[in-house]
Amino acid sequence: MSAFRGLLAILLVTVVVYTVPVIAEHGLLSLMPAFFGDMAKMGWPGQFNLDFSGFLILSALWAAWRNHFSAPGLGLAVLAFFFGIPFLTTYLLILSFQSGGDIKVMLLGAQRARS
Repeated sequence: MSAFRGLLAILLVTVVVYTVPVIAEHGLLSLMPAFFGDMAKMGWPGQFNLDFSGFLILSALWAAWRNHFSAPGLGLAVLAFFFGIPFLTTYLLILSFQSGGDIKVMLLGAQRARS
C-alpha cells in the first residue's frame, strides 16, 4: 500500500506542478476550446483527449457508484470528471487511510466489501 500511496503522491505533485505554469501562461478559459478543438481536428491530440475523456467518465462513474449514487457521491463524480488526477489521487489517498489500507474497502466501499 505504501508504494501505491507513493505513486499517487508522485502523480498528484507532478500534475499540479505542471498545471500551475500552464494556467499562468494560458489561463483556465482557454482549456475547453483547445481540448475540444483538438478533437475536431481528428488528429492524435484529439484522439488522446477523447481517450482521456473516457477515463474521466469512468472515474466519475466509479466515484458515484462507490458512494451509492448518493448526493455526496454525485458531487464527487462531478469533481472526478472536472478535476481528473488531482481529484482522483487525493480521493484515493484519503480512502487508503480511511480503509486502513484494505484495497477491497478502498475501492468498493465498506458496505460492498462486507458482502
